[in-house]
Amino acid sequence: MKAYILVNSEPGMIWKVAEAALSIECVKEAYAVTGQFDNIVQIEFEKMEDLGRIIEKIQSIKGVLRTQTLITIPPPIRE
Repeated sequence: MKAYILVNSEPGMIWKVAEAALSIECVKEAYAVTGQFDNIVQIEFEKMEDLGRIIEKIQSIKGVLRTQTLITIPPPIRE
């Protein structure tokens, strides 16, 4: 499964948050971005229990204020 975690960070911490996120298992990409959120983190995981653990790790990064998680929906199987 795949998800994107949108992160609001403390001022001046966006690059440190992105860097720290990359050290977490299952994180595939992490970027500083413009707009409503400061970072976007792409993750891949096998079970929903894994997702909760990954979110907790991201939320514990110094400088993270809040997160919003977007879980991708796989395309339907067409016959």
